[in-house]
Amino acid sequence: MQNSVVQQSSKCRPYWILATAGVLFAVATLLGALEAHVLPSRLSPGALDIFATGVRYHFYNTLGLLAIGLTACIVESRLLRWSAVLVIIGIVLFSGSIYWLAFGAPTIIGFATPLGGLSLIIAWILYAVGVMRR
Repeated sequence: MQNSVVQQSSKCRPYWILATAGVLFAVATLLGALEAHVLPSRLSPGALDIFATGVRYHFYNTLGLLAIGLTACIVESRLLRWSAVLVIIGIVLFSGSIYWLAFGAPTIIGFATPLGGLSLIIAWILYAVGVMRR
């Protein structure tokens, strides 16, 4: 039985998904630490709340990306790979634009926020379909 587990795990190929999740977790942790320890003296309470929203969704979706990577170890699906790509794009657009807006970026940057949200929504639908088609 232990041998079959080793054989099954050796088939896991979504290394890039898992590695990207690790990097995004590190970035989210760094930004969360900045939010807690550095930014309160530099941003208004409203801007700090905006930044905190970006960090929160950054963490949520990075945790989801980790789940996609682990799922891809046992479910072979192109939809899972596309789901991972869209989650990464969604984190960059959604949380990234929120971070910029918290620092006073031009409001045109806010256009990226709903695009990032849409990317995340589509990603999670693809994930569900990819798992169900298994």
